[in-house]
Amino acid sequence: MAKHALQDAPSLLVDVLHQFTSLIQGEMKLARAEMARIVTRAGVGFAFLAIAFALALVSLNILASAAVAYIAASGLSVGGAALIVGGILLASALGFAFAGKARLRADTLVPEKTATSLRDDIATIKEASNV
Repeated sequence: MAKHALQDAPSLLVDVLHQFTSLIQGEMKLARAEMARIVTRAGVGFAFLAIAFALALVSLNILASAAVAYIAASGLSVGGAALIVGGILLASALGFAFAGKARLRADTLVPEKTATSLRDDIATIKEASNV
């Protein structure tokens, strides 16, 4: 390693700070480019999901119409068939809504294993610091 005179210290410090700044700026450019790629990919993914959702709604509408037509062809009135199919779909929707609400309760969303692990870590640190 080369020895530098004490008077070279300010210029060396400036050089180190310049290189550090360049490094940070390069990392920030890389992070911005990567985030732009991720956001674009996520946007396309959400667009595909929206299209799939719209197609699923149309499909469910067609299937419900077919079920009404099938029941009506079996001898029931069209209105009665529509009430049966609509009632079944409404009951299904309510079942899914209640199941979803139960899964989203605050007490079910607590990361219990992580909280327990953190409590154990804190206790271990306290115990080790009292030694």
